[in-house]
Amino acid sequence: MFHYILKRLALMIPTLFGVMLMSFAVVQFVPGGPVEQLVYEMKAHGAGGGEASGGGRSSSLYQGQRGLDEEQLAEIRKMYGFDKPAIERFWELVKRCATFDLGESYYHHESVWSLMVSKLPVSVSLGLWTFFLTYLISVPLGVAKAMRNGSRFDFVTTVMLMVGYAIPGFVLGVVLLVLFGGGSFWQLFPLRGLTSDDWEQLSFLGKVTDYLWHLVLPVTAMVLGSFATVAMLTKNSMLEEIRKQYVLTARAKGLGERQILYRHVFRNAVIPIVTGFPAAFIGAFFTGSLLIETLFSLDGLGLLSYESVVRRDYPVVLGSLYLFALLGLFTRLVSDLCYVLVDPRLRFEGAGR
Repeated sequence: MFHYILKRLALMIPTLFGVMLMSFAVVQFVPGGPVEQLVYEMKAHGAGGGEASGGGRSSSLYQGQRGLDEEQLAEIRKMYGFDKPAIERFWELVKRCATFDLGESYYHHESVWSLMVSKLPVSVSLGLWTFFLTYLISVPLGVAKAMRNGSRFDFVTTVMLMVGYAIPGFVLGVVLLVLFGGGSFWQLFPLRGLTSDDWEQLSFLGKVTDYLWHLVLPVTAMVLGSFATVAMLTKNSMLEEIRKQYVLTARAKGLGERQILYRHVFRNAVIPIVTGFPAAFIGAFFTGSLLIETLFSLDGLGLLSYESVVRRDYPVVLGSLYLFALLGLFTRLVSDLCYVLVDPRLRFEGAGR
């Protein structure tokens, strides 16, 4: 197994290099880069007498209605590092990522690391609750469906799961806001943020209640579509194990159905579910929350990534892609190792050759 882990870690290097190369190449062909956006803002603010969002270091480059000459444009390109050839900028990016230096945001003027850490609590809150609710509800539901396969309960729950799976999360979020967020019907839940404005003045119990109350609508919109996948996977795994020969042998020996179910069938059926925990756990933080965060005005990593793409904040875009790719690769490795932990029959001795 040790050689297998080393091999997988070594393969991560060219994979990460390819991700950075493709991301950097795509960025070069996207129109309206940071230089063009800053020039446009400087012209707009200069005409109005204000300052550009690039800060004081660049607002002096634009003077009244005279526009920008080549020297000023060259200074702006140098400020963003675009005075260097693309190959040189790419290798600088590779060196920074190798030392986990993700650079500084063009728009926020702070390090990408500190910016992502400041947005992390929102994504962690959504991800944790989505992950735990999905598995706490779907796994028992899948077991119940397997034990009642073909019954009315199985049919009704399957229809409900398929309907929930077919409804996109952001569409469900809009419906929930209209119904319960003060739209055309009831004002039962808050519209934005994870906490109220007076959160600091609340008691401990009041803070917990306020926090959970704010999470009801966004978590419901995120989690409903995830039930079908885990529940049906659990059901099918259970049914596959129930049909195997060892179950008939256990019944012939006089073991009770409950003992067969939980001591033998469930332990084997849960293997594909448990091995998917790492990917589901990490994926709940960084995927699927963009539209939900935007819809419910939650300032998390999803919203940060979207705004960075719109504003052409390339350090944040490339830094977040690098971090997500690295986490994804490690997650796949941990998922493979989980197979060995939950199923001792598997070995990786031949994988290193």
